[in-house]
Amino acid sequence: MTPSTMLAAAVRILLPLFLLFSVFLLLRGHNEPGGGFVGGLIAAAGFALFALANGWTAARNALAIEPRSVILLGLVLAAGSGLIALGEGASFMTGLWSPLGIPVIGKAGTPLLFDLGVYLVVFGTVVMFLISLGEEQ
Repeated sequence: MTPSTMLAAAVRILLPLFLLFSVFLLLRGHNEPGGGFVGGLIAAAGFALFALANGWTAARNALAIEPRSVILLGLVLAAGSGLIALGEGASFMTGLWSPLGIPVIGKAGTPLLFDLGVYLVVFGTVVMFLISLGEEQ
């Protein structure tokens, strides 16, 4: 096995682990250290590892959505989490929680929605940056 073949084989195992760990950090973040920023960085690092093993063209094709669209969706979610509070008569970005518990997550609320938006913005920005740098070479 050549190093690139070994890396490609390892990435098949590592990428799902990177993504799973990034989701763990995202869900843990509104109660403890972690959250959308760190989770988005970990997901982008997994994607960068995929790109190094398979090439930038394959990495771009592996994305189901354009990185700019991911950034836009993240911005809409983050801003929307604050607008939900305004709709309830509270101040912008006031945390609101659902009375229903969700298994594993607990009580979901607007802070989790905000963290998800940050996750998507960070992931999309880093991936867009990496793809633009990788394709220039």
